Amino acid sequence: MIGGSCVNVACLPSKNVIYSAKAISLVDPETGLGVTRGQIGVDMAGVARRKRRMVKEVIDMHLANFKASGIELVMGEARFTEPQTVEVMLNGGGSRYFRGERVFLALGSRATIPDVPGLAAAQPMTHVEALDLERLPEHLIVLGGGYVGLELAQAMRRLGSRVTIIQREKQLLEREDDDIAAAVEQLMRDNGVDVLLQSELMNVNGRSGDRVKVRVRDGAAEKILDGSDILVAAGRTPNTDRIDLAKAGVDVDARGYVRVNERLQTSAANVWAVGDCAGSPQFTHVGADDSRVVLSDLDGGNRTTCGRLIPYCLFIDPELAHVGMTEAEAKEKSISYRLAKQPMSFVLRARTLSETRGFAKALIGTDDRILGFTVFGAEASEIMTVVETAMLGRLPYTALRDAIIAHPTAAEGLVTMFAGPLIDAERKAAKAPAVARQATSRQAV
Repeated sequence: MIGGSCVNVACLPSKNVIYSAKAISLVDPETGLGVTRGQIGVDMAGVARRKRRMVKEVIDMHLANFKASGIELVMGEARFTEPQTVEVMLNGGGSRYFRGERVFLALGSRATIPDVPGLAAAQPMTHVEALDLERLPEHLIVLGGGYVGLELAQAMRRLGSRVTIIQREKQLLEREDDDIAAAVEQLMRDNGVDVLLQSELMNVNGRSGDRVKVRVRDGAAEKILDGSDILVAAGRTPNTDRIDLAKAGVDVDARGYVRVNERLQTSAANVWAVGDCAGSPQFTHVGADDSRVVLSDLDGGNRTTCGRLIPYCLFIDPELAHVGMTEAEAKEKSISYRLAKQPMSFVLRARTLSETRGFAKALIGTDDRILGFTVFGAEASEIMTVVETAMLGRLPYTALRDAIIAHPTAAEGLVTMFAGPLIDAERKAAKAPAVARQATSRQAV
């Protein structure tokens, strides 16, 4: 896939389909924008065409860049035959051997299919097939309550499918703070998505795309779900089992990820690994930064993966975005902080969009620097980036509080969030240091 999974089957096409689904919500007769034009319907073939057109345009851009660079692009499946040497089975037939002074592994990952009786035989969809549907599933059963599962669950529900999420953990988004997870769960339920928490998939009968029966253990009870399609969104498996890494002297860990140091060097000389296969956080922007780490190493620099500030976004509607430390992490590490928390209804930009669901919260350290920030609301990804910039610059929260931010933008809400709650807390901080001090004011929720 030219451009990797992000361009072809992941980040970009999923956001493309999600935006098509959002259009349905914007013309809802009760909650929409008051804009209608005849009878509204969904053309899944049209949704797929729009997505494919975008993918082709980006692939063409990447191909043009390859051509302009003078790099030789060889399409095929590679396997190591000895250190720094691969045999490539060419897509067009035949094979070629390559030996390089330096080797860079960017193998990516694939959706994990859990070892559940009948699941593999049911031929479930992963995000790859789900993003290429030209039909609307009657009842989509989603296995997993993480990023992929939630984004596609909401999109398919908006497009008209009945959707059920099966999540093994006690909450959706198991690594998020419980207030964030609860808010996202309520969003899914309000959108008409059925959510089963602490539920274990026992077995599957039938074939996805036709008819399936799924047996689920929910606590002490069991139930049977009748569905038309299954989407597996239960984690990732690194693509390291298909390339004979042992012949290259490259070690992997127990889960199959390539072992690397802070410069992304592997156990083999002159071999580096980047992105998913190296066990890096599974985001495209982290894979891109991994490449910068490797380029720095090649150029004699000192850039490493240690201490990176890694943001992430969940593109449900409204969005969820986070950077830095969560409350749970701060409490676990006994790090003192003050908490500023504000509902999105205080953000005037959210009111202009009629999207006031959600809230933002920031953890402030004893030195007034921002330790972490989470926002669940309209244009969350853009608001988060403003805070990330302040964190990278090691600015105190007061720099944002006192900034003149254009009105009415989503980021303007940072001024009001940081203005009131922390002032009283500052006066008390020296007298009553504690883990998890939460400011109380009219802006705290």
